Amino acid sequence: MPVFPEEPEIHESLPGPGVPFPRESDAQALRTPATGSATTSVPSAAGAAPAPGPGPRPTAPRPAPPRAARPGPPRPAQTPKPGPAPRRPAPAAPRVAVQHVAATAAEALERADEAVDRLLDSGRSPGEILVLTVGGAHPWQQHELSFGEERYWAQLTEGGDVFYAEAGLTRPVRREVVVLVVNGGSADRAAQTYTKALGHAAALLVVCGDAGPAAGAPTGRSASA
Repeated sequence: MPVFPEEPEIHESLPGPGVPFPRESDAQALRTPATGSATTSVPSAAGAAPAPGPGPRPTAPRPAPPRAARPGPPRPAQTPKPGPAPRRPAPAAPRVAVQHVAATAAEALERADEAVDRLLDSGRSPGEILVLTVGGAHPWQQHELSFGEERYWAQLTEGGDVFYAEAGLTRPVRREVVVLVVNGGSADRAAQTYTKALGHAAALLVVCGDAGPAAGAPTGRSASA
């Protein structure tokens, strides 16, 4: 039966002559496989930085935002205070033209009838004309009163025809044209009826006789020759 020589034991390689035997830590490093990269660098004791200790990392303080950029409630808009309302000018009083027709007391009625005819010929409606007498009733007024006062005053309300009345008329009436007939009476009464006739006229006052300012002179409202 053949005898085989014993296999030699494999020992760890020992450094050759002249090579210092590695330290125990180096031997452990050789036997420990690398977990990261192929080459593991061992920092030296002098160049290694100390590991930071446990605890929160110091952080730099945040700068505060500028004051104008800080959010906040919006400021209410400045509302101007209302001032006093401007005063509106008062409406001007209507102006009435005045025409004077020269006439004596005896001629006043005839001149008044002529004035009424001219007004109608110019396009005035009969319902726009009021005739007032100072010294006595107009003949046409006397004619209308013969049918009774109710019928007489109804014509004033209807406003469809020339209305004749005395200057002392107390009922409220206002027409476009008033013809004032100074057929008698005192100067004081003529002056009073002149002022009253202006209140009844809306556009034109025709004065037949001597009452109020002279013909062509300006009156309190308006005058025309």
